[in-house]
Amino acid sequence: MSEFTRPRPEFPKRAVVTSGMPYGNKLLHYGHVGMTVRADIFARFLRDRIGKDNVIFVSGTDCYGSPAMESYRALQEEGKAPESITEYVKANHQKQKDIFKKFEIGFNLFGASAFGRTGEIHNDVSKWFIEKLYANGMVSKHTSWQFFDEKYQCLLNGRQVVGKCPIEGCQSEKGYADECDLGHQYLPQDLIDPVSKLSGEKPKLVKIENLYFDLEKCTDILREWIDSIDRKSDTAQFMVKEVREFFKKPEIYIKREYFEDFNRIKGELPEFVELERNEKAPSMTIVFNQLSDREKACEILANNSIRYRTGKTLTPFRLTGDISWGVPCPEIDGLKNQTFYVWPESLWAPISFCKTYLESIGKNNEEWKKYWCDRDAVVYQFMGEDNLYFYGPAQQAMWLHTQSKPKLNAENGELQITKICPIKSILYMNKKASSSGAVKPPLAHEFLNYYTPEQFRMHFLAMNLANNNVSLSPKVFDPDAKEEDIDPMVIEGNLLTNVYNRVLRTVFYSTQKHFGGVLPEVSPEEWAKESCRKAALDVERFMYDKKFHQVYNALDVFVRNINKNWVKEIVKCENDDAALAQLTANSMQMIFVANTLLHPIAPSGTENVADYIGFDKQKCFDWENIFESFDKVLDTGRNRKLTTLKEREDFFKRHQYQLDELAKKNAAE
Repeated sequence: MSEFTRPRPEFPKRAVVTSGMPYGNKLLHYGHVGMTVRADIFARFLRDRIGKDNVIFVSGTDCYGSPAMESYRALQEEGKAPESITEYVKANHQKQKDIFKKFEIGFNLFGASAFGRTGEIHNDVSKWFIEKLYANGMVSKHTSWQFFDEKYQCLLNGRQVVGKCPIEGCQSEKGYADECDLGHQYLPQDLIDPVSKLSGEKPKLVKIENLYFDLEKCTDILREWIDSIDRKSDTAQFMVKEVREFFKKPEIYIKREYFEDFNRIKGELPEFVELERNEKAPSMTIVFNQLSDREKACEILANNSIRYRTGKTLTPFRLTGDISWGVPCPEIDGLKNQTFYVWPESLWAPISFCKTYLESIGKNNEEWKKYWCDRDAVVYQFMGEDNLYFYGPAQQAMWLHTQSKPKLNAENGELQITKICPIKSILYMNKKASSSGAVKPPLAHEFLNYYTPEQFRMHFLAMNLANNNVSLSPKVFDPDAKEEDIDPMVIEGNLLTNVYNRVLRTVFYSTQKHFGGVLPEVSPEEWAKESCRKAALDVERFMYDKKFHQVYNALDVFVRNINKNWVKEIVKCENDDAALAQLTANSMQMIFVANTLLHPIAPSGTENVADYIGFDKQKCFDWENIFESFDKVLDTGRNRKLTTLKEREDFFKRHQYQLDELAKKNAAE
């Protein structure tokens, strides 16, 4: 089977691409931008592949919730706070928007959940969601524990309490009221060693009423969902493994030092099964049939001063709370004056952003359904692995239960399940970095003092984050880096700044010298077109699977081969204009395809290349034409005339900092 006839992946007719939303209390660090760069590359690829009018790329500032409230409160104490929390979040939103733009991230809309037209539409979408879920019998009123600071006489929001995550094996540095900084969910009463950030004292627990989505009832359909995507080429297997862990029955782990105390009171616990206990083991596991039984057991254990940890399982997903800075929730089941918990409303925020964008270009109120509620469309959601619980079990279950009868392949007009595109952790100098943890990541804008956006984008493209945690180790931030060390941040970018630049200059200068800057009217040979087809099909498959490191590898081989072929063949062209014309046509064919394949990664540079060559930009980046000869996408008005390339002119430039450092090094030598 030839490369051209092998099966090709099937793309949807329409697509939405989303990326994780940064909180409204912070500037962007490298992880925010690195993840979003990958989403942007995929969105740009889809625009070229299925048509730009069929792709919507959205994200926005996650404005609400306790992180913003707590940060704003801290600024108030320092006397540095703006007039209102809205103004505080607005300022951060604009800074986030500006930084993304500097990295050439091309959102259709980067919105905000709390203000502007996106905020108004988001309030309406939030109301629609909870009323739909409630009408379908999946919203319940639960009495649950919440932390209360006795000194300040107030309930504490999620980020005003800090302790240790109770989930067995968790490596989190911080556990908050009901989730840790690695995304594990648990009940407030399970948090280990809680401390109020207001008073510094241990808060007490009081019972309050909130609305919950009955996630624990969704195990069967969620198993069906994960089974349906398992082993597909575009499914991250680490995601499947992690999601399946939530389908276990409720478990409690008790350390050896409490075995004797446990044996004394175990008759008081609800019915459980004790897994085989090895007397030398550091802990034992007890398993319950129902979550409510585990909750009762936890209370009994705590009352008897027996320390424990809990296992992953599906728990009711909190929908509402009582913090003032949140999306207002309509009255449901007699509960009034509540706001939405930030996580559920941030999950449906991309729908709000899509509706806002479509309205802004004159579409009607139902147009969003063509993207979210149609079997011919796919929603691709890029996020870090820490958020898999929310976008996985929680979101998919909520989406399914907005349907009249939940099923994976829903009827048109009903919300369809989304395609999750998670990445593993981007470490910093081989350590887990978090803006709320001990290792603080560099802010994204700091990278632009030393690296170009294209170098940054190429580096994050090449990271194998689909399978592994990968460390970011920029030389300029590495205190242990030696002067002679190569900077890891620029290695992949060298494909553009060194190899591709050299290829382009060579072909331009040769054409200017031998053919007066006019491309010879010679068709590329079949072997050249076949090598282009293979490269395009490889990149298409790897993009479909979101294996971006393999996209980079395929491009690296292809671009280098253009240069190798020129060096090999040019020696045969001395005093032979016909041979040189053929070499030029073959090389230009490969440049045309390379430029198209690089377009999602380096948009401004490749568009500049297209301008200089005289490609029609409506045609040359459109995959409808990728298997055509390059002369089919030339601007006919240019008559094959190249724009004159000046001596040593580059299409892809190094950062001025790098040029200055190189000049210093050369001067010293």
